[in-house]
Amino acid sequence: MIHHLIPRVVVKLLIPFVLLFGLYVQFHGDFGPGGGFQAGVIFAAAFILYAMLFGLDHAQRVFPAGVISFFVAAGLILYAGVGFASIVLGGNYLDYDVLAHDPVHGQHRGILWIELGVGITVAAVIVKIFYMFSGRGRD
Repeated sequence: MIHHLIPRVVVKLLIPFVLLFGLYVQFHGDFGPGGGFQAGVIFAAAFILYAMLFGLDHAQRVFPAGVISFFVAAGLILYAGVGFASIVLGGNYLDYDVLAHDPVHGQHRGILWIELGVGITVAAVIVKIFYMFSGRGRD
């Protein structure tokens, strides 16, 4: 792998801002455009950019495959858990009205949790797919 100094420095400076923008898209998604899927793709793009410049081995030390599998499962459990919490509290599956004392607060809380679960899952799945494709033929 050829090590170019300028792209590495620029990427190291840029990645925190990309992740910050991903957080903005994640938590602004229930008020405007954006949400979990878009934020997950932005987070995954930051890790993929890191892996492309610093190598797959470095990226796998930062974000190991076992941690990725955990986040895939955690995001799905969070999504499904909000639905089951709605049922337990007396509503329908993914009926957010029952998640708080007020239906408006319940809607906001439910959408926030659902979008967070989607964002975590999408980011982890995209990075996992990238790791699987980029690791082909290495063995």
